[in-house]
Amino acid sequence: MHDVLDDLESAWHAGRTVGLATLTVTWHSAPRQPGATMLVDEDRAVGSVSGGCVEGAVYELAREVVTDGAPTLTRYGVSDGDVLEVGLTCGGTLELFVQPVSATTFPDLPEVVADIRSGRPVAVATVIEHPDRGLVGQRLVVRPDGDSPSPAPEEMLSPRQVAALADDARGLLAQGLSEVLTYGPDGERRGEGMRVFVEAFAPPPRLIVFGAIDFASAMADQGRLLGYRVTVCDARPTFATAARLPGAHEVVVRWPHEYLREEAQAGRIDARTVLTVLTHDPKFDIPLLEVALRLEQVAYVGAMGSRRTHDQRVAQLREVGVSDDEIARLSSLRWGGAGSRLSERAGPIHHAHG
Repeated sequence: MHDVLDDLESAWHAGRTVGLATLTVTWHSAPRQPGATMLVDEDRAVGSVSGGCVEGAVYELAREVVTDGAPTLTRYGVSDGDVLEVGLTCGGTLELFVQPVSATTFPDLPEVVADIRSGRPVAVATVIEHPDRGLVGQRLVVRPDGDSPSPAPEEMLSPRQVAALADDARGLLAQGLSEVLTYGPDGERRGEGMRVFVEAFAPPPRLIVFGAIDFASAMADQGRLLGYRVTVCDARPTFATAARLPGAHEVVVRWPHEYLREEAQAGRIDARTVLTVLTHDPKFDIPLLEVALRLEQVAYVGAMGSRRTHDQRVAQLREVGVSDDEIARLSSLRWGGAGSRLSERAGPIHHAHG
């Protein structure tokens, strides 16, 4: 839905009903991933679900859905070679859910849009298949905190369905994953008959680099390239500057352990967060690692140093009461072997041979 957010919101506020096609499942080769969307509003289309292979057919189907008001689930696979037949040339298969969206069918849309734009995690769980056709298209908006959501009065999801969907959607939201879940008709986890597409809108995973040394700039560049939101934190204002760290989304001048503790207390550290410690100074490293290694949810904690530095660091952590189980979560970052040199270059990845 990211690709069509502005147009979807504009149509909603204007009181128009649009057709929204969402890619829910792919098999084999496919040009787009689940969650890709295409919006059909009056005589125009925005977004893409297949990279162009089936967009024409999806456009016509979305217009029909807007006219009759009934959501539909459809699949597109490989054509038999007829140039006029709809199909995927890549050899894959797509499943699409096409639904009408308006202020009536999706009253919570403005709140969902606000969450997405502000970087607050939110998931939208939509029933795409059910023996009771009246339940198809029913949706639940799920956030990571608070009580289990209750469906609006006009919705027909049972308390059991709501509880199962909310719990599982939060799990996907924590991982930043969008996928189809299968239940029994009343939300039984081991059953079949009800399929729900959970679209998770999670902010990018975080990479927090502690220590504004030369290596931090290269790490920030790589983190940004891999899709992380990169923060570099250092207590020294002389070194912690945006000019020295152009790849970082954010540069923070704070004592590292204080900053990390506050970010964790504010709920901005999760199971996808990567923490790298490049300060290479015990007065920064030890207080910071005391906090980092005791966080319940974090993907990775690494600290730069040689084997000797790592051993000294481990001994110091034990002295301040960090347990062996907590220390076992620490990885040692080493830049090459003994005597190695690393250079940061722009240009081809191979060396020219003369």
